[in-house]
Amino acid sequence: MSSLLSRTLPWLMSCTLLSAPVSGRELAVAPDRLIAVELATVAVLAGTDVPVVLLREPESGDVIPIFIGIPEARAILLALRGVELPRPMTHDLLHDVIGKLSGTLERVVVDDLRSNTYHAALEIRLAGNGELVRIDSRPSDALALAVRASAEIRVSIPVLQAGRDLDFEGLRNEQVVTALGITVVEATPDLREALSLPDREGVIVTAARGVAAFAGMEPGSLILTVNDAVPLKPMEFLELVRKTPAGRPATITYWWSGEEHSIELSTDVPARGSRQGVAL
Repeated sequence: MSSLLSRTLPWLMSCTLLSAPVSGRELAVAPDRLIAVELATVAVLAGTDVPVVLLREPESGDVIPIFIGIPEARAILLALRGVELPRPMTHDLLHDVIGKLSGTLERVVVDDLRSNTYHAALEIRLAGNGELVRIDSRPSDALALAVRASAEIRVSIPVLQAGRDLDFEGLRNEQVVTALGITVVEATPDLREALSLPDREGVIVTAARGVAAFAGMEPGSLILTVNDAVPLKPMEFLELVRKTPAGRPATITYWWSGEEHSIELSTDVPARGSRQGVAL
C-alpha cells in the first residue's frame, strides 16, 4: 500500500461511517464532533477503589477517566489480557450474538453527560442490507464490547472535558495497559523466565495490532524504551506515549528473538482490526 493511500484510507473509511444512514438512537452531538480515542486500561480514582476506564486522546495527549462498574472493569481487564473463559460471560455472549446474527460492532460512541451520568451507543453494521443500527448502551458495557470487537471508540468534547480534572492511579496488582495498539504487562521474574527474556528493564508485550504488528512486534517482546526512556511499569509506558511531542511519532525499541529492534509509531489511534496476542 502506498504511503499516500495508507494515510488517506482511514480518513476515507471514517468519512463513510460518519455519513452513512443510521437507524436507532440519535446522538447528542453531530458525528463530526466526535473524537477518536484508544482504550488504555482500567485504573482507580486516586485514593479510592472506584474503578475508571482510561481513554487516550492522541491530539492533546490527554488520558481521560470515565467511571465504570466493578463487573465491567473486570470484563475489560480480561479482554485486554486476552483471557478466554470456559463459558461466556455477559459481554462475551453479546459479542458472539452480534457475530452469529451477521452483525459487526463497528463503533462505540460516548456522546453525552447528563446529570452526572455518561451515555453511550453501539453502532452495529448489519450484513444483509448494510444498515448501520445505533443502540443505546451504558458506556461501561459498550467499552467492554469494544475491546472484544476491536471496535472504534469515539467520544464527545464535553465527555473529554468532564474527566480532565479527575486524578487517577494504576491498579495495585496485575496492571495491563494498551497504547499505540500495543498491550503490555509488568515484566515479572516468572514471565521473564517463561519467555526467556534478557535481564533488562522494560515491559512485556501481550498483544499487538495495527502498524506495530505489521512491523513485526510479537507477543512476548520486551519493550526497552519509549522515546529513549525506560518504562518500568505498564502505566509508565502509557505516560511515555502520552508525552510524545505533538506531530511526532513515538520511537520504541524492543527485544525479540535474540535481537533489539526499533520502530516509529504514529500516536494516532490505530485502525481497527484483529489483535495478535497471547494470555499471560
